[in-house]
Amino acid sequence: MELKRFNIQLILTTKISWSAGIAFTFLIAFLGYLLALLPGFNHVGQLACAIIIAVVYRQIFGYPEALKSGISFSSKRLLRVAIILYGLKLNIGIVLQDGFWLLLRDAGVIIFAILTTMGLSKLFKADKKISLLLGVGTGVCGAAAIAAVAPIVKSKDEDTAISVGIIALMGTVFSIIYIILRPFLPLDALQYGVWSGTSLHEVAHVALATAPAGNDAIAIGMLAKLGRVFLLIPLCFILIGIMRYKNKNATGSSIEFPWFLIGFILFSILGSYVFGHSIPVPDYVMDGLFSLTTWLLTAAMVGLGLNVSLKELRTKALRPLVAMTLTSIALSIIVLLNV
Repeated sequence: MELKRFNIQLILTTKISWSAGIAFTFLIAFLGYLLALLPGFNHVGQLACAIIIAVVYRQIFGYPEALKSGISFSSKRLLRVAIILYGLKLNIGIVLQDGFWLLLRDAGVIIFAILTTMGLSKLFKADKKISLLLGVGTGVCGAAAIAAVAPIVKSKDEDTAISVGIIALMGTVFSIIYIILRPFLPLDALQYGVWSGTSLHEVAHVALATAPAGNDAIAIGMLAKLGRVFLLIPLCFILIGIMRYKNKNATGSSIEFPWFLIGFILFSILGSYVFGHSIPVPDYVMDGLFSLTTWLLTAAMVGLGLNVSLKELRTKALRPLVAMTLTSIALSIIVLLNV
């Protein structure tokens, strides 16, 4: 009887810890949302603000061990759900129909970003895992790409969080620089949109940079960006193949297939050809799903951010940051000259 009572108490305690941990990540996500409403921070965005709060909390109060199971659930399970839902934002039909030439250019951008970042990281003797994640984030679609690739390359939660924080911050900085430079560049709205969509880091960064140039710039910029998001799918499968080849003779290092990518593909198909087509879906429902995606991704990033130690950040992140920044500058210039 006593053993049964003890087991029940243990189960209840575990469930409470699990629920409280998830709630804690959403609380910090909400604080990040509020911080992002303030002047200055509104350019950084909810995701980066939440990660900043999570990292600061970790340094002041330490890691909340009692909430570990829930925090781990957010950083792993909720992250995969967010990536699956992120597929709704990708309109495959538009990319294939109207953006084939942009798709080819986007492929070149991704290859250049990854190879250049990795080459510079080798030159600077930077952390290879963080550099790879930053190269993928720079070339494809920022935080979402990093989150999708991280489990494939077996990145530590800490390294993933560091990479997401860097890409969010630097992408915002580059977006603001683009806005400042726009009046001085010999580009019309469409050319500026192509430049922004082909070279900036995240969808939000493209939206931020192209908004002052008008609707045409936003539309073509998003089209260019969606092409890079689309290429995340084949990139992940290429990385799976590379990792399996590298580890084929290593024991205990098999690469688990990221099944959430199948969900990402299915939801991309649903968003492209079913929702709003054969099945009418009100705009407020889609907007709600997009908001849910943002909140889930933010809560997941909070879970990752709580694993960040600033002591290691100083030694691990500076050189990859320099490599990624130089790559981004080179990418911006090359794309600008070829628009």
